[in-house]
Amino acid sequence: MSFTPPSSLPDHVPVLVAGGGPVGLTTAALLASYGIDVLVIEADEGYCTGSRAICMARRSLEILDWVGAGRPVLDKGLGWTAGRSYFRDREVLRFEMPHDPTQRFDPMVNIQQYYVEAYAHEAAQRQDERVQVAWGCKVGAIRQDAAGVDVTLATPQGERRVRADWLVACDGGRSTVREQLGLAFTGMQYEGRYVIVDIEQDSRRPTERLAWFDPPSNPGSTILMHRQPDNVWRIDYQIGEDEDADEAVKPENVLPRVQSHLDMIGETAPWKPLWISIYNAKCLTLERYRHGRVLFAGDAGHLVPIFGVRGLNSGLDDAGNLAWKLAWVMRGAAPDSLLDTFSEERVHATRQNIAYGAKSTEFMAPPSHGFALMREAALRLALDDEAVRPLINPRQSSPISYDGSALNGADALPEAGAACAPGMPAPELQLGRDGRTSHLSQAFGRGFVLLAVDCPMATQAMLAAACATVADGTQVPAPRLVAAQGPGGDDPRAWRIAPGNEGRYGRAGPAVFLVRPDGYVLGRWPAAQADEAVAALAGFHPQAA
Repeated sequence: MSFTPPSSLPDHVPVLVAGGGPVGLTTAALLASYGIDVLVIEADEGYCTGSRAICMARRSLEILDWVGAGRPVLDKGLGWTAGRSYFRDREVLRFEMPHDPTQRFDPMVNIQQYYVEAYAHEAAQRQDERVQVAWGCKVGAIRQDAAGVDVTLATPQGERRVRADWLVACDGGRSTVREQLGLAFTGMQYEGRYVIVDIEQDSRRPTERLAWFDPPSNPGSTILMHRQPDNVWRIDYQIGEDEDADEAVKPENVLPRVQSHLDMIGETAPWKPLWISIYNAKCLTLERYRHGRVLFAGDAGHLVPIFGVRGLNSGLDDAGNLAWKLAWVMRGAAPDSLLDTFSEERVHATRQNIAYGAKSTEFMAPPSHGFALMREAALRLALDDEAVRPLINPRQSSPISYDGSALNGADALPEAGAACAPGMPAPELQLGRDGRTSHLSQAFGRGFVLLAVDCPMATQAMLAAACATVADGTQVPAPRLVAAQGPGGDDPRAWRIAPGNEGRYGRAGPAVFLVRPDGYVLGRWPAAQADEAVAALAGFHPQAA
């Protein structure tokens, strides 16, 4: 695809997104789906090179699917559910991530980041020409006031100034926006370094997460392998503290180590290197992701270790959380204080991701001799003791709960269980009706959703009327009613909950759940209190009054 920078840029845009990586492009596509015009500024002249972030979690696929980018990722990518870890040349762990046939997506899908960028870009281009991407343009000086942000841009045609009502910073770990605002990360950086190599080799190995600790091929190192599309393998290996980083990434030093590892695992097919880089783990975040009319998402706001694949996945979760809130504010359906909850919820998520990522990093790249001794002890014991093996589980990325969020509404149905409580990601449901199969998550990504489980038809009628009423006169998407029933239901208009899904929203009798546009439960009530669910819904559609 050709990336021609625009010959002219608008003087004013509702939203300017700094950074055209997967988080920036997805944010733009999501905002455009709400009818908001967006200008994306990207310093590079095209998509990234090298695999970079390759493991896409189920939650990320759902978010991408809200704008039509989920299916291309699924079609191109390689799904996986399991992984293996080895101590030297012996297997010490095989793990399975939670999954079942009723889910829409695998727990993880491997795909090179440049494909994700391409699919997110294509999704943005399909949004009624609401997204313009300026390639080869750099963000410079930034000045904001109470009404908007003035951004100076360096373009191929010279310097330009653009006025934006809102600026979303998705410009990565070396964010110019963060620097311009004089903001600094807090946290820590680990010393352990990994060389990252993409190679092309025809292999019949299954797609799974593979890890070797102190392998005979590279004694003292830790090696990770992931299969990717196009016969590409990603190999990460740890280098010693005494090795020079510039020397470590030279092909003459990288290729022998890769060959040694391939020989050890019996891969004899010809191969060639495609990309080499180096990485060290960071646990860093801004204290807030909202600064006036500037909002931070992805690596511009936080850096988390790659172990457990929480980097890009958390950035896409930022996009999913932010887009509907910014749309509600810009459409006048909510005060701009709603954006403070974006910052509060996503900082909370980052701190959880950092806590898990730090534990994984301390195992994958021990920060001291003491940690290294404890890791070796755990690995030695795991050879023969199954009870020890969970200690070396890599703790893959999973959706974060927003405990204590200011948006969490009433919990009038605690007996339904913690998995579907306010602040939790709404559990998936496979649904069937008239020979068709659908999933609850397909209703997310636009407006609010009222999920009526085993509710009487009169309650369903009242909720349907409320959805139509609260949307009247507003500039945000109408809420949607999803009526679902278990095996004992007799309403032909309701969706049938697939076997094995019945208990995901508890077994506390007829119930109503209010789900946010980003797929998080806001509140839950017994069917007899459905009017309270309607009142909570109306609070996000104030123009209806």
